[in-house]
Amino acid sequence: MNLFKQVLVVFLFFGCNTFSFAQDVAYSPYKKFDFRGGDFSVIGKIGGRVYTYRNSVEGSYLDAYNDSMKPIATVVLDFFPKKIYETKFIAYIDQIIILYQALEGNKIVQYAALLDANGRLKKQPIVLDNNKTGLFGPNRTYFSSAISDDKKTILVYSKRTKGNELSFDGKWIDDQLNIVKRSHAEFSSVNDLETGEAIIANNGNLYIPAFTPVGSKDYSDKFWLLSLKNNDTKFKSTEFLLQDIYATSIYMKMDNVKNRIYVGGFYSDKKNGDYNGILYGYYNAIDDSLQNRKVIPFDAQLLQQSATGNKKRAFNDFKVRQIIVKNDGGFVMLSEYFYFAVRTTAMPGFGYYSFYYSPYNTQEVREYHYNDIMALSYDGDGNRQWDAFVYKEQYSMEDAGLFSSYLLMNSGGALGFLYNDFNEQNSRVQVATIDAAGKVEVHSFSGSGKNEPDWMPHSGKQVSAREVVVPCLRRKEICFAKITF
Repeated sequence: MNLFKQVLVVFLFFGCNTFSFAQDVAYSPYKKFDFRGGDFSVIGKIGGRVYTYRNSVEGSYLDAYNDSMKPIATVVLDFFPKKIYETKFIAYIDQIIILYQALEGNKIVQYAALLDANGRLKKQPIVLDNNKTGLFGPNRTYFSSAISDDKKTILVYSKRTKGNELSFDGKWIDDQLNIVKRSHAEFSSVNDLETGEAIIANNGNLYIPAFTPVGSKDYSDKFWLLSLKNNDTKFKSTEFLLQDIYATSIYMKMDNVKNRIYVGGFYSDKKNGDYNGILYGYYNAIDDSLQNRKVIPFDAQLLQQSATGNKKRAFNDFKVRQIIVKNDGGFVMLSEYFYFAVRTTAMPGFGYYSFYYSPYNTQEVREYHYNDIMALSYDGDGNRQWDAFVYKEQYSMEDAGLFSSYLLMNSGGALGFLYNDFNEQNSRVQVATIDAAGKVEVHSFSGSGKNEPDWMPHSGKQVSAREVVVPCLRRKEICFAKITF
């Protein structure tokens, strides 16, 4: 893949104001790394240093870099157990919290550790929970976590649904790893349940979306927001009335300033039908009410902009990725065309990144399709102000979409999307920008050299107002690219 090492000038527009800035890319040195058995993460910027994580058979390490991505230090995480199952990093101005799970015998054990700005342990790691694995070892998500916007409250939890019953167990910890609360709660409905990811408010209140899926497409005919506040021992349920429509791809965004949870997604008039429009509203955390419910049908002009040939099914495979709430009570909903398929064939297809996972030794191939990005902007009354499409086509096999999807860059007045645009023979990194009026501009990273790495934008992270860090692979090596924009 050819990427640039020089400076690329990109113009963004904020309403009527125009300004330009330069995107400068700095690479860290390469480290030996086998991604098939390893793990990696962009942690963030702590104490002026950029921190990244890598784990392999050789051990687990934090690497610290300066603003030019020159190495400052490598910290050996020698307190990690031998078999790490999952990690999550929370970056602060002067410290790092690591939530990590380890396979120990026939158990998955959930730990938490606190490091200072230099990556040194501030206190001994604590055990938060454990769970037995199955007969054939770990095969699912055993523990999940949720972090408040101010990062002062962290929830580590497990939830189990069986039929129409939900059982929840959680521990609340603060930013010094003190356990401040333990809770067990249950909820039941008439029909079978599914739940989404937990949301934690800055005040520690817990919210979990719950659905009852029906039909062959698993659209939901019932939808609740379950809340657990203060010392509650039972979930309080607030229903989002669907009124004979079916919800799908629901996404939620916490607003701690207004004490609201914004809800966005798609809906269909039929339980196995096509998407008909946008579903929107917000939950008022003060009085547990759902307000400003909007059902906004797709109009002909929007359907015409779809890249698919069938306008009736134009948005059926779009999944909501983000909701950006505006000051006027309106919102921008970002969604991406995505679908997954399993194909049985003696001759699997070929993609640009196939050499990483080599799907040629099996007749059953898992295929990942990540295509267009759709941005829809609505005002506080539910009127569409503009729509914007970033057209892309990403196809890969047996990689869980490692090189696909995008990294969202939010500068405060414009949105940027960093992504790979690839086919069977070629790939290039693109930056698409959407300004406050919905105008789209696409810029390619250009350059020369056959030894440029393959970027993984979706695994990247915005580490400051004007910086993002993205992991990159080159065969059995890893590096990290920092973009200043």
